Amino acid sequence: MNSPGSKLRLRILACAAALLSCEASAEALDLQGYRLVDLTHVYDKDTVFWPSGPERFELRQLHYGDTDGGFFYSANTFCTPEHGGTHLDAPIHFARGRQTAEQVPLQRLVGPVVVIDVSDKAAADRDYRVTPEDILDFEARHGRIESGMRVLVRTGWSRRWPDAAAYLGHATDATKLHFPSYGAEAARLLVEERKVALLGIDTASIDYGPASDFPVHRIAAAADVPGLENLTELQALPARGATLIALPMKIAGGSGGPTRVVALVRRD
Repeated sequence: MNSPGSKLRLRILACAAALLSCEASAEALDLQGYRLVDLTHVYDKDTVFWPSGPERFELRQLHYGDTDGGFFYSANTFCTPEHGGTHLDAPIHFARGRQTAEQVPLQRLVGPVVVIDVSDKAAADRDYRVTPEDILDFEARHGRIESGMRVLVRTGWSRRWPDAAAYLGHATDATKLHFPSYGAEAARLLVEERKVALLGIDTASIDYGPASDFPVHRIAAAADVPGLENLTELQALPARGATLIALPMKIAGGSGGPTRVVALVRRD
């Protein structure tokens, strides 16, 4: 039988081993080997929103300056629609009974990502829709898109931000929008066959501008696949190999919300 002293020594050794394990884990998470790429537009008075809504982002100052106690203090209040700027579309946005913003699993929002570049085609046709052939061509060059992968499409449209007319096609009329995005058949391939975790794009919607029935939203939402819209800096990401981190506001019952989106890209 072990003596009390022996038991104490064993506990000390176990604690030391646990600490060493924690240190090793911390070293494994060292970000020095990565570039951090911010894929998020800033929220301000120029933030682009869907033209049909009257609201915009508003930041109102509550206090800025010295207090009676002799220290500096700053605080604001803000108001914004869920769907504007860089934001998440939760599945309930287009599917009754599907996940709300706070219910979207983090596993869908954090992990490996692929970037499909159709910027040349979008430059030639502002209503371009990604096709199944675009996806198959990507896979021929970079490998099959695995189940659970996060997929972003780069159209190059973010360079037009924040000029709403140039970015949307029309600044005030939602029936006259023109910008590229996913096509319905490409969405079905990604969502229903490849079973991806998330769709994202550097335009205002995962449906292209002239869409009136929003098939891509409905296809994704039916499978509880969230969308990320109004991304930027996708040119800084490789086609494959980056890690996506997308953290939306955790709004109970929300159909979406502002999201800080970053990518980790290994340094060469």
